Formats: sequence, structure tokens, C-alpha cells
Amino acid sequence: MAEDEMKARVLEAALAHVPFDGWSERTLAAAIADAGVPAALARSLFPRGGVDLALAYHALGDAEMAERLATLDLSAMRFRDRIATAVRTRLELADRELVRRGTTLFSLPQHAADGARAIWGNADAIWTALGDTSQDLNWYTKRVTLSAVHGATVLYWLGDESTGRQATWDFLDRRIDQVMQVEKLKAGFRENPLGKAWAAGPGKLFESIRAPRLRDDLPGRHQG
Repeated sequence: MAEDEMKARVLEAALAHVPFDGWSERTLAAAIADAGVPAALARSLFPRGGVDLALAYHALGDAEMAERLATLDLSAMRFRDRIATAVRTRLELADRELVRRGTTLFSLPQHAADGARAIWGNADAIWTALGDTSQDLNWYTKRVTLSAVHGATVLYWLGDESTGRQATWDFLDRRIDQVMQVEKLKAGFRENPLGKAWAAGPGKLFESIRAPRLRDDLPGRHQG
């Protein structure tokens, strides 16, 4: 059995235990027993136990989202609607209780950095799926902005009991509209005399900042 297949089997077995025991060592132990994978090998695949299980689940969701988006015709949508569709698709593919348990885990100080990298990886996965080709500072600002939108939407979604989670989708639309307003202001700034002066001076420095050439070096990229 290939390593990836064994990792997938352990993760799949773990999902039934997470609602009761969280993303924990206890869950990993139960998953190893259920999956029938040698304990030493399984623990080498998830060396930090529940944290690595949670990150693997997050990466799986990002991969499934990218596959789903690839089947959709997004070309006729406004760009803000493409972003909304991507975020909504990502949430619809997730299990709320598993995400809730993950949010609890990543709220702990010792795991906060892992959580931040996971959200960053999700934003990168969305922009990549939408065909983003930016190479300068915009590469970073797009992902920072989307990370904030996605993170806030996840927290809202976790507490949303509205029919069809409609309140969450309305919340997402409002957040994206706010971001688009900021982008319009930035575009207006670039066109006025002060903005042109900035672009000719200090802005030149920021234009020299390039996106990473190797995506495997990105923060959180190992999570998908």
C-alpha cells in the first residue's frame, strides 16, 4: 500500500472519532486501529498527532474545492461572484463539526501558527483555482485579504442556523463587497496626481517584490 493511500485511510478512519474526541492523540490511536495501518508507520505520517490530522483534513478540503471549481463555468460571472462561489464551495464541502473542532484546536497558542498557515493555504488555493497570475505585491495582498474574508466567514458559518446557511452567504457577500470598495478606492488613488507620484517613487520599491517561484515554499502550501 502506497504511503499516500495509508495516510488517506488513517484520515478517513479518524473522521468518525473527531466529533467525540476532537483532533487529538486519542482520535489518532482509534483511527490507526480502525484503518489497520501499522502504528509506527501511521505515527510517522502524522508525527504531531491530532494537529497533523487536522491539517490533512484541511488540505483535503482545499483539493476537493479545486476539483469542484474546475468543473464549473465561472467565465460568465463577475469576478467578485467567482470569489464568493469559491469560498462557498469550500464551506459546503466541509463538515461543520470537524471544522468546529479544528477551530478550537487552532485557537490554542501553540497551534495558532498552524491555523494561520492553513487559512493562507486556502486563500492561495482559491486564487490559484481562479487563475491568478499576479507576480508582484498584489500576489500577497490578494491572499491576505481573502484570508481575512474566509476566516471571518468560517466563524459566522459555524454559528449559522439559518435555512440553507443563507445568512452565511449574505455575510460573505457583504464582506466581499467591502473588499471591492477598497479596491475601487485603491484604483482611484493610482489615477490621481498623488497616486501617480507614489507609483513613480516609493511604489517602485513595492513593485520589485515578487511572488515565490516555488509554490512548495509557501506558508501552509504543504496543507494544500
